[in-house]
Formats: sequence, structure tokens, C-alpha cells
Amino acid sequence: MSIDAVADVLSDKRWLVLTGAGVSTDSGIPDYRGPDSPPRHPMTYQEFIATPEARQRYWARAHVGWSSMTTADPNTTHRLLVARQQAGGLSGLITQNVDGLHERAGHRDVVDLHGRIDRVVCLDCGTRSPRQRLHERLVTLNPGYAERSAVIAPDGDAVLEETSDFVVASCEVCGGRLKPDVVFFGESVAKPVVEHCFSLVEDAEVLLVLGSSLQVMSGLRFVRRAAKVGVPVVIVNRGTTRGDELATVKLEAGVAETLTALEPVRV
Repeated sequence: MSIDAVADVLSDKRWLVLTGAGVSTDSGIPDYRGPDSPPRHPMTYQEFIATPEARQRYWARAHVGWSSMTTADPNTTHRLLVARQQAGGLSGLITQNVDGLHERAGHRDVVDLHGRIDRVVCLDCGTRSPRQRLHERLVTLNPGYAERSAVIAPDGDAVLEETSDFVVASCEVCGGRLKPDVVFFGESVAKPVVEHCFSLVEDAEVLLVLGSSLQVMSGLRFVRRAAKVGVPVVIVNRGTTRGDELATVKLEAGVAETLTALEPVRV
């Protein structure tokens, strides 16, 4: 498929956009399943809640990796989508990313399907608080730890072998267990969020998937719903996706270069 085929489907429509990790790679944030991505084994929700040692390992790695998330800036794709929203050319934006870069670029009404890494939630009392506040507490509890050398993995994780000396912070309200306010592997997206996304899909003129392999059902189900109700689906991604057979058009290309080429059809 060519860029012209993509333009033919998109040019006279308002887009509902679903973005994945391939949108943020240009900002220096690694993805899980890109063509050059090494195998990753992220901690599941079940592992996280099982033992204090698992949570210690998670937070040690996340503490070191947090700097990669805070220093990442929105890229061309984020900015082009903001411009299109401001021009009235989008009907909505759902992101599988937890980095908050769409909002930082100025996008409004983003559906953060998997939550936000810049927030923390207490599993015991439900209190939500800023991640930066937790980071400052962890710096105090673990002087110099954040400066350790490590390979940065997706979603602000870092590859560390030894974490037994890391001191974990507890909830300031109840002393309970803290978790980033994101949907872990093995955890479900809240039903009201899913239903809202389904309504966006059913009202859409076209669904444009950008930079997602659609390997997890949380995103694939919206492609399936679009195909079921007759909404055209355009997928732009490097590599195959689980939704390819449902796509009206699939373009194997970079997201930023594709959106830049589509500028002449921007409303």
C-alpha cells in the first residue's frame, strides 16, 4: 500500500486516532515490539502484588528509569496531531502510551487507555499522587541510586540485576503499597474507559492506528469493533500487526514521515 492509498481513505474525514509505542520512539522512549526491540519481560500485575521483593525490584528499576520519561519531549507526530485537532480534523485520540507526551504537546481530551506513568496510586486506600513527589522521596531514601548505569527499557523501566538494597516508599496517607497509575500486563482496563472508547469508534468516520502492533487486546478490540460496524481502518506501523487483515489500508512505514506526507490533506 502507498501513501496515496492512505490519503484516499483519510482525506475527507475526521480521524479517530489510536496511538501506540511507535509514536513515542522518536522521543527516545523504547518500545516493546518494534522491529529492532530485544525481548522484554515486564512485570505482571500478579507478580507486583505477590511479594514485597517483587515491588522492591520494580521500584528500583523504575526509579533509575524515571529520568528517561521526564526528559523525553513530544515529537513531530505529537505536534502534527495537535495541529490537526486544533483545525477540527480529529474526532478523538486514544493512546496506549503512558508517557503523557500527547498532553504535553497540547492535545486535549486524550483517552489514556493504560493510565499515566506520572501518577501513583495506593493499592490499599486508593489515594493518587504525583510520581515526581514519590521520586523525590525515593531519592532521599536511596541517595545516588538514580544515577546508576543501566539500559533503559520501555515505560521508564531500567535493566538492573541487583535491587535488594533498594528502600521502597509506602503511601503517605495509610502506609500501604504504591503502584504507578498504569495498567500492568495481566491487569484490565477499567470498563467505563473501554465503553467510552467503543462509543468513539462507533461514531467515527475512520479509525487511524499509528505505531501499534495491536498485540494486546486492549487496542485490538477497537479495530475489531470498527471493522464490525463498517468504520474504515487505516494502520500505519513498522512491522505486522494483529489487525492487518481487518485494515482497509495498511502502510508499513514510520508514523512521523507518514503524517508529514499527509500534510497537504490536513483540514
